[in-house]
Amino acid sequence: MSKTRLEAFSDGVLAIIITIMVLEMKVPHGEYLDSIAPLWPVFVSYVLSFVIVGIYWNNHHHMFHAVRHVTGAVLWGNLHLLFWLSLMPFTTGWMGENHFAPLPVALYGADLFMCAVAYFILVRALIAVHGSGSEFAARVGTDWKGKVPLAGYAIATALAFVNVWISLAIYAAIAALWFIPDRRFEPATSA
Repeated sequence: MSKTRLEAFSDGVLAIIITIMVLEMKVPHGEYLDSIAPLWPVFVSYVLSFVIVGIYWNNHHHMFHAVRHVTGAVLWGNLHLLFWLSLMPFTTGWMGENHFAPLPVALYGADLFMCAVAYFILVRALIAVHGSGSEFAARVGTDWKGKVPLAGYAIATALAFVNVWISLAIYAAIAALWFIPDRRFEPATSA
């Protein structure tokens, strides 16, 4: 079956997720800069989540340009990813509103971990559709870039109860790793 509807639906859901996140940011009461200062955790949480959702959208887009067709398993794998991404406004808001308290930072990390698991499953479903000897499978290769977030988010989630700043640094480092679109799929998008 065609991949067009999956891509359009995913784009719409991701746009809504980003919209909900920005709408959760409350306008400060006051006209001076000191009224903004207490909102810095909310803003930092939003920026981190905006970048992460943007990274998922960008890499999802590039990956699906390398895909020829999808199946029901791929549709469900994609919905699984969208489910965990759709929790980002909640986990982002809770983390920011509570000034990076350990439990909200850990829950945020658990959500990121589940997003990474879902993306990994989606990639595996796409390999199954196209075959292990396909060009798509060859582009995925050993998928070290897909495995690093799994370990990193799991460690960072546990570390939130020890030091939230280390957890946040790991979340940001993984985002930096993925910031440049997945080069494994770049040749497919230029064609």
